[in-house]
Amino acid sequence: MSKGVLTFFCGKMGAGKSTKACEISRAGNAVLLSEDEWLASLYPNKISSLKDYIGYSTLLKPQIKKLVQSILSSGTNVVMDFPANTISQRDWFRSIFSEIEAPHSLVYIDLPNETCLRQISKRCMEQPERAATDTAEMFEQVTKYFMPPTPEEGFNIIKVARDG
Repeated sequence: MSKGVLTFFCGKMGAGKSTKACEISRAGNAVLLSEDEWLASLYPNKISSLKDYIGYSTLLKPQIKKLVQSILSSGTNVVMDFPANTISQRDWFRSIFSEIEAPHSLVYIDLPNETCLRQISKRCMEQPERAATDTAEMFEQVTKYFMPPTPEEGFNIIKVARDG
């Protein structure tokens, strides 16, 4: 039986990764897993800083990895709305698909900071529960660590670029 395809995303906070993940999962009849949803469900009201996010995200990843590998092994496509914004985050995704020899796609959404900040402001109005963490300050903190994927990393990259 052939394996499902793992699709995951790289893009700054506010670039539209979640929106694109929903579009791709619907179009490809894939299982969609959202880190924000898992974290909010398992650790309600616990994440108010970047340090909190990193800690709880780290706790979540071993079980998510097993779940995703199981789904992919069954031949079902998986779209992961989890960030692949640093080399170490992308290495985690690599371990998911390479250990079971599943195909993958890394969708890189390349937008300027101003566009991302505009989209974050809009999201805060539409989803007021995110206003505490979706701030310009958090964007600046997180963006310091952002690293676009490079061809040398060896991923199947699909680049989506807009200027806003």
